[in-house]
Amino acid sequence: MRMKMKLLLFLCCVLWVSADVLHEDLAIDGCSEFDGEKMYTLDGEEKWYADFKQGKGIDPQPPFVDHTSYPGGYEAAVTNQQICKSNLKTARVVMKDLPPERDPPSSLIIYTRNFVNLGEKNSLICHVSGFYPAPVNVSWTKNGEKVTEGTSINVPFPNKDGSFTQISRLDFIPQQGDIYSCSVEHLALTQPLTRIWEVEKTQAGVGPAVFCGLGLTVGLLGVAAGTFFLIKGNECS
Repeated sequence: MRMKMKLLLFLCCVLWVSADVLHEDLAIDGCSEFDGEKMYTLDGEEKWYADFKQGKGIDPQPPFVDHTSYPGGYEAAVTNQQICKSNLKTARVVMKDLPPERDPPSSLIIYTRNFVNLGEKNSLICHVSGFYPAPVNVSWTKNGEKVTEGTSINVPFPNKDGSFTQISRLDFIPQQGDIYSCSVEHLALTQPLTRIWEVEKTQAGVGPAVFCGLGLTVGLLGVAAGTFFLIKGNECS
């Protein structure tokens, strides 16, 4: 059983079932000595969260979907943080002899949001999962230089095993030869965990041309083999 020394989480999960659809609605309240979290999700997607640094609630959903309002949500989140931190102090006194559990990320993957076309806007995604406690710190580089513009990171999302997942994004325009990296720092890591992503040095159209060439070759071989067996069959008759 995980002893949440650095982060207290109170999870409320409600399953709503219709004739042919199953949905999972999750509300998360959490706090640490220096930070806090309040978030609502539906089917694994963030619908609303409290940004305590900006002092307001954030609706991260794209403009083309139906948005759910949470009137008074931020004010309630601030009140819950005070209660959570009070409970945290009590828990730390009770569990002072228990060492805090720390699990490093078990998975770190970097990939693009869309198919890569040179010169067209895209997003690199750094998917970090399996760590405890939350959060992680994610940094990006381009050709060895640190990048902050165009970066973002979501709030920690709980996994079913008690660990967490966070996703960081970098908006970029791929140019041939560019090299990007995503580095993750966590309490359980002695040094940052890094993944590299490089814009492929391939010419446009090479892949389809090779595929078509192989297809044509296989087709010609099939015709030759059919002709051979047809002639042999006629000779036998």
